[in-house]
Amino acid sequence: MSILINNKTKVITQGITGKIASFHTKICKNYAFGKKAFVAGVNPKKAGENFDGIPIYKNVQEAKKNTKATVSVIYVPVPNVIQAILEAINANLKLVICITEGIPIKDMLIIKDYMKIIKSKTLLLGPNCPGIITPEEIKIGIMPTHIHKKGNIGIVSRSGTLTYEAVNQLTELGLGQSTAIGIGGDPINGLKFIDIIKKFNNDKKTDAIVMIGEIGGEDEIEAALWIKKNSKKPVISFIAGITAPKGKIMGHAGALITSGKDTAKAKLEVLEECGIKITNNPSKIGKLTKSLLKI
Repeated sequence: MSILINNKTKVITQGITGKIASFHTKICKNYAFGKKAFVAGVNPKKAGENFDGIPIYKNVQEAKKNTKATVSVIYVPVPNVIQAILEAINANLKLVICITEGIPIKDMLIIKDYMKIIKSKTLLLGPNCPGIITPEEIKIGIMPTHIHKKGNIGIVSRSGTLTYEAVNQLTELGLGQSTAIGIGGDPINGLKFIDIIKKFNNDKKTDAIVMIGEIGGEDEIEAALWIKKNSKKPVISFIAGITAPKGKIMGHAGALITSGKDTAKAKLEVLEECGIKITNNPSKIGKLTKSLLKI
């Protein structure tokens, strides 16, 4: 099994004719069940045309109506990305994946507040994320395909690069992934660690969970406290940025230490107290995971 997406998912690409969007949509379309999955594109100026056999519509609502799509992926440039996200939310899609990076915090606050006001049931993944993949079924995003293998390890990470590192280690050890998800490293984003871990915990085919965090914010701590009380599966974690000084931005916009609670050291202490197995070396994520599964 998998979470959020599978081989029955139908996807809309917003901004499909852009350079990055067209490049990655074509790759995703040619991956596993992608030919059936990527059913529509959106570009108001090119409605009625098509890209690589995918029909283009003027807006998300029209694309959804004609294709029954339930998911969109957004590559729209920053100046227009708020409108694109709101359009997908107002179309009541189940999942919206925003790949776009560099979105101002104030813009994301507008999105989050709007979703609360209308009590939206749409799930937002990102922004500034690599996307999501259920190996050998469907890929939505920019992650490399060749390193993934179908299996029973769920992966959730704030870092795209570290997601790929963990996936590659697991695959080389013969351990596949049920679903791998990058939630993005911005300070204001959609789905959090706790949201994804709850879903993995309920997925019968996910046997272990890898959580890759970093300095900044307290999302890892919130997830750890939930895991301690509720998780039925082993959780392995790595937290990046253990040597980062206070007030220093490291990598992602959200990776900023502002208090004693969001340092890597503080997070690791809580994670250990909650029974999560941790490693301070990212190159050992795969081996630690395999040892817990006793394979």
